[in-house]
Amino acid sequence: MRTSPSSATSPTIPAATRSAEAATRLTIDLGALAQNYRALAAEAAGAEVAPVVKADGYGLGAAQVADRLWAEGARRFFVARLAEGEALRTSLGPGRPATIYVLDGLTAGGGARLAAAQLTPVLSSLPQAGEAAALARAMDRPLPCALHVDTGMNRQGLTPNEARALADSADRLRGLDVELVMSHLGSAADPADPQNAAQLERFSRVRRLFPEARASLAASAGVFLGAEYRFDLVRPGVSLYGGGPLERPDPRIRAVATLTAPVLDIRTAPAGERLGYGAGVTLARTTRLAIVGAGYADGIDRGARGYAWAAGARRRHLIVNMDLLAIDIGEAEIAIGEPVELLGPNALLDDLATASGTVAHEVLVRLGRRGERAYLDG
Repeated sequence: MRTSPSSATSPTIPAATRSAEAATRLTIDLGALAQNYRALAAEAAGAEVAPVVKADGYGLGAAQVADRLWAEGARRFFVARLAEGEALRTSLGPGRPATIYVLDGLTAGGGARLAAAQLTPVLSSLPQAGEAAALARAMDRPLPCALHVDTGMNRQGLTPNEARALADSADRLRGLDVELVMSHLGSAADPADPQNAAQLERFSRVRRLFPEARASLAASAGVFLGAEYRFDLVRPGVSLYGGGPLERPDPRIRAVATLTAPVLDIRTAPAGERLGYGAGVTLARTTRLAIVGAGYADGIDRGARGYAWAAGARRRHLIVNMDLLAIDIGEAEIAIGEPVELLGPNALLDDLATASGTVAHEVLVRLGRRGERAYLDG
């Protein structure tokens, strides 16, 4: 594999691990993940860092991610679904008694499973709080839980008035060990948005209703908004996995996922020729093309007008199809079979997200499973 001349080079998978049938190769650098965790912990300045490993660790493998972050000192994790929490509890094993918060809270019929896996529900409605209290009575022991309060996203959570009603009702809280009160910022990627300050003010009022509980407001972007947003615990997600906190590349955050695919063919098409389905691209000049063995079945959006990294430079996407994409290679010396970096230290996650009209979170969870995966550490 040719090494790019940039300061950040792509990980290389040993030849012995490669499969001739695996066109795409996704390499997950757990050492870079650990460095991102440390960078976020340094920025959080004393607040506990509780990684979000939902959606199978943003598509990169929750078991492997949590294993590495446990080694870095993480002891609390967030998942979205009950099944994700059960799987994480199993992968961590009895020797690593992490606190695992389930953001869906206590779903109908899930109480026994939640208790068996020792998961902590994040309660986001008064009916959920009532179900949790009933579960605590049935188990005849306090149920650790978190409360999610909606401070402006209008997506999930108790209203501030509902939180006050809960705090004022000893009956409703009976059996519940409220160990965390949390909310979620809707505009943290834009530090100038006044919604951030408004949400902070609302959350600060709610937090005072539960003085014995810890507090959490900031996810990845919120960590960088300032000390007043960090409270006791921060919940980074996408920035652990390589996404910049402001939805653009950030030198403090390292690439974790590297997606490569081989060049299958090199061809020259004259000016005026049309490329791909529906003749979506008409060439303005004679163009040398590298046809690469990856496409939207591997997680590259069909509409992406981004770039790949090949022969030491950025190479523009021209078309993306289900299994193939074409890049403009100019006069570069590129051999058939040579791997092209589609995502990684040189083909940046946030750039690909922007080119696809989305965010880094979606790019990561869309990465296909048909290729080869490898984990590097250190």
